[in-house]
Amino acid sequence: MAPASSRAALPAARRIVVKIGSSSLTRPDGHLDESALRSLVDVLAARVTDPATGGQIVLVTSGAVAAGIGPLGLPARPRDLATMQAAASVGQGQLVARYTEAFAGHGVRVGQVLLTAEDTVRRSRYANAQRSLEKLLALGVVPVVNENDAVTTAELKFGDNDRLAALAAHLVRADALVLLTDVDGLYDGPPSRPGTRRIPHVERLSDVAGVEVTARGSAVGTGGMLTKLQSVRIATGDGIPVVLTHAGDAAAALAGADTGTFFAATGRRTTARRLWIAHAAGTQGRIHLDDGAVRAVRGGRASLLPAGVTKVEGVFDAGDPVELVGPDGVVVARGLVAFGSTDLPALLGRTTHALREELGEGYDREVVHRDDLVLEGTDRTP
Repeated sequence: MAPASSRAALPAARRIVVKIGSSSLTRPDGHLDESALRSLVDVLAARVTDPATGGQIVLVTSGAVAAGIGPLGLPARPRDLATMQAAASVGQGQLVARYTEAFAGHGVRVGQVLLTAEDTVRRSRYANAQRSLEKLLALGVVPVVNENDAVTTAELKFGDNDRLAALAAHLVRADALVLLTDVDGLYDGPPSRPGTRRIPHVERLSDVAGVEVTARGSAVGTGGMLTKLQSVRIATGDGIPVVLTHAGDAAAALAGADTGTFFAATGRRTTARRLWIAHAAGTQGRIHLDDGAVRAVRGGRASLLPAGVTKVEGVFDAGDPVELVGPDGVVVARGLVAFGSTDLPALLGRTTHALREELGEGYDREVVHRDDLVLEGTDRTP
């Protein structure tokens, strides 16, 4: 198989996560575009049933809320949470029924997997999602994954399924992630601006740091180029190359053609625990470090000790994910804390020897162990 830095790897990739956005699956009037859905399924089913590749596909699909707009007689995508949940409840059934029917025409079975951010915030549920997806793939089923908008809240959203797709790619150890949208790649400026050009290949995201992008999505979607680049960062940092392209070019992208933008993998495969800490876990509080602790955490394989902590923010229990910040307020790392927010303040600034002498064994342990730390901006352990 070709290196992950090359598009040539895509035709031989055994396991691919494909994400499609709402704007690519709905008509302007808000109804589900069944023709677009069937066209996508034709492409994906051909990959799955191709004996030469024996390909496995995980489909992360948006469109539930948009699919419910028409049946409920709504003029546009709802803005309030309750109506959005109602639209998702109505639309999700229609969406998965259409996928089931379309894939069945190719002799392919599908399995619905509905997730919320809580399924990644809680580590046991993260592991359960991973096991469920692996079993479906082992059984020859195409998992159809969507955010569970019928019960989700604004505080627990992934962001138009882009981040969810990157996390799913990690969960199933995908060989590639393909993001299908209504634009044909990343441009060196707003695509509507005359003279802008498509960027065909990105070796590192830092190479396009100056590109002007927007967080705004379409009338039926919630994401934008910003959320897609955030998902690209997660995936490529975990050793998974990404193709961002127009939904109509799905077949060409899977064939390795020069379509859209190819983002080369930049990092190494990480453990589920590390990725969970770095990207999936919702932090419950902040721990402030002095300069010495910041240097120790950033400079080597060092755990965070009580002596280096100056302040605690938020309410959290032992084992919860927290942010570690320096004196300047900049986040240094994320990690799993060994003490709750009620116990930790009494330990601040004190050496482990002093804590052992005064409070006994158990209070002289690390605040955050080095194995539970991921440095901010690097997606790696110290």
